[in-house]
Amino acid sequence: MSDPRSTPANGRVACESLRGQVAADTYVNGAARRVSVPVADLRRAPDGPRDRQLLMGEDLKVFEERKGWAFVQAAKDGYCGYLAVEALGDVEAATHWLSAPSSHVYERPDFKAPDLMPLSFGSKVRVVEMHARFAQTSIGYIPRQHLSPLSESERSPAQVARLFLGTPYLWGGNSRFGIDCSGLVQAALLACGIACDGDSDQQERTLGRDATGNPRAGDLLFWKGHVAMMVDNKTLIHANAHHMSVVLEGYDVALARIAAQGDGEVTRHVRL
Repeated sequence: MSDPRSTPANGRVACESLRGQVAADTYVNGAARRVSVPVADLRRAPDGPRDRQLLMGEDLKVFEERKGWAFVQAAKDGYCGYLAVEALGDVEAATHWLSAPSSHVYERPDFKAPDLMPLSFGSKVRVVEMHARFAQTSIGYIPRQHLSPLSESERSPAQVARLFLGTPYLWGGNSRFGIDCSGLVQAALLACGIACDGDSDQQERTLGRDATGNPRAGDLLFWKGHVAMMVDNKTLIHANAHHMSVVLEGYDVALARIAAQGDGEVTRHVRL
């Protein structure tokens, strides 16, 4: 049975590439669009629970718009779901991404000017012109030191993950304003140019190679329904509901605590 999270089909409509594989009333190629709000919930069904989130400027394909909801597939990981139509826009192709943990978009190139919206790490924008301290973008002015060209990526997933320390835990979250365990891992890996699925069970199946021996920085540890990343050989970082935030935790302490709360042992140790 196909996984609905990665299958662009909902019965009424399906991607043309699935013709003959899944049943649908209509098959379409989908229209390329982009997210035009700081953070948008990607839902399991219209008005349903949040599965994941998409950020400003992220690319997606829209297969259907119906009653205020769009059935979409995210370009970054192929995740499918429903997005409020008002979160979509004809945003111009991005040139830069937000490499600071978070930032603000300003009305003018002045840090005392009114701020128009917040942005999270990983958001994408189109820079029109660089000024002394600000980048002029299609949505306003952003401190230029908070942006990196799309051609540039980070080198250490563990260091990227540290940028999210203190971020509130949010089930299905993908932003600096709220994130969950798999969202943290995905943000860290994508920033380093490493393809990564959205949910921890998908990540456990597809990422890296099995590792043995003592963990080291950058390794991933999986439990049923949870994932953490090592920042060194004694410490891991993860977004978790116990602390309700992104925290650093001792490796031995975390293993004992997670086992004691009934979530079992590590199911996979991955080296990227």
